[in-house]
Amino acid sequence: MLCPHCRKNETRVVDSRDDDNSVRRRRECLGCKHRFTTYERMEAPRLFVVKKDGRREQYNRDKVLSGLRRACEKRPVSEAQMEEIVAGIERELFARGENEVPASLVGEKLMEALKRVDAIAYVRFASVYRDFRDVASFRAELEGLLAK
Repeated sequence: MLCPHCRKNETRVVDSRDDDNSVRRRRECLGCKHRFTTYERMEAPRLFVVKKDGRREQYNRDKVLSGLRRACEKRPVSEAQMEEIVAGIERELFARGENEVPASLVGEKLMEALKRVDAIAYVRFASVYRDFRDVASFRAELEGLLAK
């Protein structure tokens, strides 16, 4: 670690504390005795979502949460429940150990979770995700839901 004051690379750690997402370290330069703080953060693995048309885009938690919020609008689903759904899906996706996942997998996981939490939110999400074109396709989805 380079000292920001004298640019020597001989430092020692005086104090170390774990914060939420990082480790805070107080360091002292062995040359000039200048003290400074560094933060160590773990780099999150990069995950890409492969769209139907073959485009790849980086996984965006906010985008997933936004779609979930729209489906759950005016429904008895709390923000905490939505956060937990997204966190669970993220755990599953990152646990796969792959750099790329198909967008269809993310959508299906979201629908599975919504089906357990709120049937109306599930149907709302499915109608957009599966791109229902007419009442017949909507009815088929509802009949499948009611049959279970």
